[in-house]
Amino acid sequence: MSPSSPSPAPPAAAPPQHAERLGLPWWLWLAGLAAATLLAVEVWMGAPGVRAWLPFVVLLPATVAGLAWLGRIRIAVRDGELRVDDARLPLEFVADVVPLDAAGRREVLGVGADPLAFVVQRPWVPGAVQVLLDDPADPTPFWVVSTRHPVELAEAVLAARGAARPAAPDATSR
Repeated sequence: MSPSSPSPAPPAAAPPQHAERLGLPWWLWLAGLAAATLLAVEVWMGAPGVRAWLPFVVLLPATVAGLAWLGRIRIAVRDGELRVDDARLPLEFVADVVPLDAAGRREVLGVGADPLAFVVQRPWVPGAVQVLLDDPADPTPFWVVSTRHPVELAEAVLAARGAARPAAPDATSR
């Protein structure tokens, strides 16, 4: 009786090469909640009845919801796409990716700004990437996306773009 070889497992879905969420830092949560509490106390200021507790019931949950909404942006490279929140860029249209530090981001969004560029910028995140596009049908010249890990995101986009592009036929194999 010959030993049977185990059948190969079905290929699992490839994990994302890069994924992050642009959440707010703890100090911004603290400052936002402190400001909302101060405003609620100002409105309260010894008022009787409903006005005593209503500012706290309304302002504090509204502040938490607003801060959570500000930190909702997710960035991922998966399935041949760069996903930024609900925007998706097929990697076949990526010409190059440039990691930017704070000074580079300031230049790209200031002096080097283009009104047709797609920008997702969070001021509390110092780094960014500039994704240069090569799509003649799209007037968008590039994307600028905030990220805490610009080099890793750029490498992931370039690696996934290389894997997504079909290999060119070899001229010597004819």
